[in-house]
Amino acid sequence: MYLKKLIHPEFYQGHKKKKNYFEGWYYKLVSFDEHYTIALIPGVSKNEKDPHAFIQLFVSETKHEHVKLQTFYFRYDLTEFLFSHDRFNVQIGPNYFSKEKLHINLKNDKIHLYGTLQIKDITPIKKKLLMPNIMGFFGYFNFMECYHGVVSMNHTFEGSLQYNQTIINFDHAKGYIEKDWGKSFPRAYVWIQSNHFKNPQTSIMFSYADIPFLGFYFKGLIANLHVDGKEYRFATYNFAKVKKEVIEPKKVFYTLKKGQYTLEITAESETETSLASPRNGQMIESIKEGLSGRVSIKLFKHQKLIYEDCGHHAGIEIMKPHHF
Repeated sequence: MYLKKLIHPEFYQGHKKKKNYFEGWYYKLVSFDEHYTIALIPGVSKNEKDPHAFIQLFVSETKHEHVKLQTFYFRYDLTEFLFSHDRFNVQIGPNYFSKEKLHINLKNDKIHLYGTLQIKDITPIKKKLLMPNIMGFFGYFNFMECYHGVVSMNHTFEGSLQYNQTIINFDHAKGYIEKDWGKSFPRAYVWIQSNHFKNPQTSIMFSYADIPFLGFYFKGLIANLHVDGKEYRFATYNFAKVKKEVIEPKKVFYTLKKGQYTLEITAESETETSLASPRNGQMIESIKEGLSGRVSIKLFKHQKLIYEDCGHHAGIEIMKPHHF
């Protein structure tokens, strides 16, 4: 079961954990007309002070170029968190999450989000013996503060969701799935994700973070670019390097290099809101995220530009950049 969970990080990892532990999945959904971007974050928080299951809901609504952001935190008793041992499916209250389907029924005094979506044609990442998941060989270590998994770089939906009185069509719309688990988020990091490029077969995720490791910190890089079925991985564990980094309050620029390939990433977000994040398993920290950012990428082989594109509806988090 250990190896199966290593290769399939989407499985629930924490059933033996009793305290100071969190686990959360991140589903991003962009409606067919691209007027709504929704992030759903189901998860568990195991600790002595406030153990519970939760679903965070993040809605970005665009009308006439104006972006409206709303976030909600739905709490559940841990007994309402159900999961399978031999495959990925998680249920929290009446809500269901898997790689094949989403069923949502979230309601409070301000909003009601309800409906079922089928997930089609997921795009998993490439895996090898020394890269069993997106963390590479670091995934084998059992003492990391935070683990990361990418479930699908790109996929489509069938179905619709009702958001208050509005029916949101997700037929042939696009989505992304990843997850985190462990004790705490990194003390400083930049995270970027988009799969809404001019080329619909392009998707990217990027993470650059302060990673605690055996009593010291190192800067850990994970960047995964999919273009027309080909994957370009830039990561600390495959000896990729960050050659340039520029961080501004709502804009970042990176130059990454691995062997003969160089990747330039520019990401900017004008609007953002707060989401809860974990520290020692408790959901007591706050991060800023936008869902309507822009990402520009340039990929070079040697010094020749071989691919260039611009992505929208990007998720962007810039956490405490003064640590870098």
